[in-house]
Amino acid sequence: MTPVSRASVGGAPTGLADGFGYLLVHFVEDQAGHAEKIYFSLSVGDDPLRWRRLNGGDPILEWTSGTTGVRDPHIVRGPGGFHLVATDLRVWKPDGVDWEGYRHRGSRDIVVWDSPDLVTWDAPRAVSVAPAGAGMAWAPESVYDPVRGDFLVHWASGLAGDGGDGRTGPARILGARTRDFRTFDAPRTLLERPGGVIDMTIAVLDDGRVIRFAKQDDGHPGSWRIFQQVGSGLDADDFQTVARDLGQHVAEHVEGPLVFRAHGGERWFLWVDQYSRLPQGYHALTSADPAGGVWEPVPEADFDLPPDTKHGAVLPLRRHEHEALRARWGA
Repeated sequence: MTPVSRASVGGAPTGLADGFGYLLVHFVEDQAGHAEKIYFSLSVGDDPLRWRRLNGGDPILEWTSGTTGVRDPHIVRGPGGFHLVATDLRVWKPDGVDWEGYRHRGSRDIVVWDSPDLVTWDAPRAVSVAPAGAGMAWAPESVYDPVRGDFLVHWASGLAGDGGDGRTGPARILGARTRDFRTFDAPRTLLERPGGVIDMTIAVLDDGRVIRFAKQDDGHPGSWRIFQQVGSGLDADDFQTVARDLGQHVAEHVEGPLVFRAHGGERWFLWVDQYSRLPQGYHALTSADPAGGVWEPVPEADFDLPPDTKHGAVLPLRRHEHEALRARWGA
C-alpha cells in the first residue's frame, strides 16, 4: 500500500492549521448504575492534560437496542464529517455479569453514530462486522486512508473453530474496509498473539509509518501486556515490536491504550486504562519520538481527568469545534 502522506491519529490530521483543544469520547465505569453510554470530555483550553466532562457529567449519546449498552467508543474524522463506533456490550446488568456469554456468545455488531459537526448526531445503528460464529466484536476503531479514500475499521473477535466445546478461540484483531460505515468488505486478521490480543489502536506518522498498540492477555505466560509495533503502512506485513509492558508502572492490569499528538509540536501522548483498583481510569505517558517505543510517565499531579473515565479516544479539534462543543454542552 502507498504510505499515507499526512500524519493522522484516528484518521484525523494531527497538524491542523488552526488546531485548538481536544475531545475525549469515552464511557464511565459504574457497577451499580448504567453508565455504559457515550460521554464527552473537553480539554480545558488547548491543554491536553486537563479535562472536564460536558453536559453536566451526563452522557451525550446512548444505545437502547441490542445489548442496551456501549463501551470502548472511538471517533474518526473523515472528509464528510465524523464517525463514532463502539462495542455493543452492557456488562453491568441487573441480572448479573456473564463474561462467558459476552466472550463466546456476544454481539457481533458494532454501534455507529455519524455527525457533520460533533454537535448534531444521527440516530445510532448496529452493523454486523464479525464473521458468523465469532464470539464478539470488541473495541472497534477506525482510521481514514486518504490514498484509498476509505476507512480501515478494526476490532477484536474470538472465532468459531479456534476453541472447543462450543467456545470461540483467543481474541484476535480483525479489520475490514468501508466508505460509509454501513457496508464492509470481508474481515481479515490484522494481528494475533498467543493467548489473545485486544484493544488495538493506530496512528499514522508524517512519513507514512504506522504505529500501533494492543493488549495481549495478561494471563498468558510471557505476555507482552500493552505493546507497541511499527510498520511501513496500514496494510504492511513488516510490523516490528519496539516496546512491551507499557503502563505497568501504573498497575498490574492496564488496557485500552489511546494515542494522539498534541497541537503545535512533536509531543505525543499515550494513555493506558487501569482496572486493577477503584477508581479505574486513564493514566498518561508522553514521548517526543512516538516510533521509538520510549514513553515517560506524566506526573499524576499534572494530569487532571475525572475518575472512572474509561476506554475511549482523543480527537484533536479546530478552534471553532472546541467552541461549538462548549456552547452546546457546557464545560
